[in-house]
Amino acid sequence: MRKQKIVVIGAGIVGASMTYNLAKRNQDVTLIECNSTVACEVTEKSFAWINTSGRVLQKYRPLYDAALTEYHALEKEIPELKINWHGALTWGVPANFESRVQKLNRQQIIELEPNLMEYPDEAVYAREEGAVDPVWTTKLLADKAEENGAKILFDTKVMKIMIEDAKVVGVHTSNGFIESDVIVLATGAALPELCNPLGLDVPVAPSPSIMIRMKSNENLIHTLISNSQFEARQLTDGMLIAAEDYRDESGENGPEAIGKRTFEILRNGLKGGEKLELESIKVGMRPMPVDGYPIVGFYDQIEGLYLIVMHSAITLAPVISRLAASEIIDNVRVEELECCRLSRF
Repeated sequence: MRKQKIVVIGAGIVGASMTYNLAKRNQDVTLIECNSTVACEVTEKSFAWINTSGRVLQKYRPLYDAALTEYHALEKEIPELKINWHGALTWGVPANFESRVQKLNRQQIIELEPNLMEYPDEAVYAREEGAVDPVWTTKLLADKAEENGAKILFDTKVMKIMIEDAKVVGVHTSNGFIESDVIVLATGAALPELCNPLGLDVPVAPSPSIMIRMKSNENLIHTLISNSQFEARQLTDGMLIAAEDYRDESGENGPEAIGKRTFEILRNGLKGGEKLELESIKVGMRPMPVDGYPIVGFYDQIEGLYLIVMHSAITLAPVISRLAASEIIDNVRVEELECCRLSRF
């Protein structure tokens, strides 16, 4: 196995996962991040649901099915990893009834979630699903990558990717030039910004979502709840989070107004909800490929340029980054990633 100089750009959950998987296989890896710490962009504002029961095209189903297995393997590999395997409870919104779910009646829902003010007659429960603290998890992966020899450069902006004879040779950054054999672009919604100067059009656009954080004196929600009124879960013992779709920036449809309405729904919809305190309302720019599915792999026309972008990154980053690391290190095309190639567009 040849030891390569690999630069990973972007220290969200995808970049940290890539760096960890490359470093533990003895590659010379440098992770570059323009902010002063990891997970400052969309990862910080992620709902962080390990969601494998959503509706996806059949050719992508193996990746989603493998996500749970990958997280359980990661738990054994990194004992400090904290995953809340509390399951996901869904009603009133579309769900995949074929994948690892069961139907619950009203009494069963009450037993799972005793603090709801109102209950549906039935719901779908994905018992095996869970969630993580996205910032803590990303930091842990980055720390483990460093323990395996990776270098992490914070407050460093990539100015230009350098190409010679249709091959990457390194990156110019705000802190100097870094030589590399392979460059992994894990910059999420900012991916087109780095690719456009190379004549590479990557069909990824920012898809905004709203994250509402509330202080909670006690655990009011025991699973992850997704319904037509709200999507919420306990992040920690003292923090409850909710996610909402972004509409626009105007008045009653703006993030602040939507966040406050969701806060009031939870205050009124949970026993003990009156004790909740609104901490923050933030908008995260999820990187959304035009067809909604990951883009992963080497770019055929520039040797050494590897793209990796996806939604949902929390669900897919561990499994996809391990497979991607194999492609980079072993110089192979991994069959499970063939559905994710840029060439499909």
